[in-house]
Amino acid sequence: MKITTTGSLGNVAKPLVKTLIAAGHEVTVISTKDDRTNEIEALGAKAATGSISDEAFLAKAFNGADAVYVMLPPSMGPGNMIQNIADAGQAYANAIKAAGVSRVVMLSSVGADATEGTGPVQGVHRVEKILKGLAGVNVTVLRSGFFYINFLRDIPLIKSKGIFGNNYNGSDRLALTHPEDLSTALAAELQTKGNGFEVKYLVSDISTGDEIAALFGKAIGKPELVWTNIPDEQLKQGMLAGGLPPELAGLIVEMGQGVRDGKITKDFFASGVKVTGQIKLQQFAEEFKAAYLHA
Repeated sequence: MKITTTGSLGNVAKPLVKTLIAAGHEVTVISTKDDRTNEIEALGAKAATGSISDEAFLAKAFNGADAVYVMLPPSMGPGNMIQNIADAGQAYANAIKAAGVSRVVMLSSVGADATEGTGPVQGVHRVEKILKGLAGVNVTVLRSGFFYINFLRDIPLIKSKGIFGNNYNGSDRLALTHPEDLSTALAAELQTKGNGFEVKYLVSDISTGDEIAALFGKAIGKPELVWTNIPDEQLKQGMLAGGLPPELAGLIVEMGQGVRDGKITKDFFASGVKVTGQIKLQQFAEEFKAAYLHA
């Protein structure tokens, strides 16, 4: 098969590309930066450099592809981020039609069923709706839980102040995903025909902030580590001080509120979907420990 992937060689895309190439497929990797070309070609793939908002570029990169993997970054531009993500989704849809692609797999997120109150996830919600409108295309939307690796961002605050938490409660249940589990599932979907428009979930584990704090604390030799419920405004000011654009900081705060209010995980838990990922938090705790010790 000829398969075009987006996401350059990120945490999900790189193992996905490796898996597809190992399976004997001809892979084209879309990247926004020329400096990834050598690394992409070293894997045995073809590099296509350009913007995912550029419909003409995408149509050329999709041309001749038997299947296409599409993803959207959580933020696009310093402002108007949700609309920018939706616009990129429309560019994807137009390019898919122009290139005659019949198989598409999209990376989405838990919470994408909700129309509002989910922060950056509102972007992929809108893109899901756009791709659903593609006639004659088998589209599988794979909704991921929150990435385990996002917890690595908390290491500096744990080291400096002993704080680990967010603006939702330690008792709130979280749907979580390891990127390698996601890559495996995406690769499997891309090698199948699909069946119209489908929405599936890929979750590796379910846990709470309290449980994660205890697990990580034990792993790094800090059994006293507990989950801290950070007030919304305090979280926002901390992100602004760290250089995040105000709009993005506001959207991240809103996403935490969505977890707190149950909007993010409502559909996942209500639909009774099973946890299918193989890499559990207990295993990731070793990755977290290694990153903590080297930070």
